[in-house]
Amino acid sequence: MQSFIVEHYLYKEVDVYAGGPDVFQGKIEACADGVLTLKTGDMLTHIAIDKIIAIWEKKE
Repeated sequence: MQSFIVEHYLYKEVDVYAGGPDVFQGKIEACADGVLTLKTGDMLTHIAIDKIIAIWEKKE
């Protein structure tokens, strides 16, 4: 999954679903060591890659 994210989504705006009611949104800044890093404004969100159920590019 990590190599797929780096190849197809790095530096793109995405929505990430990892279960429950929350969908994380932001620009992918990094994807390494099993962690996806999203940037929203000046805040970073780190998500364990093995917890990701779905990821899709945000439509403008």
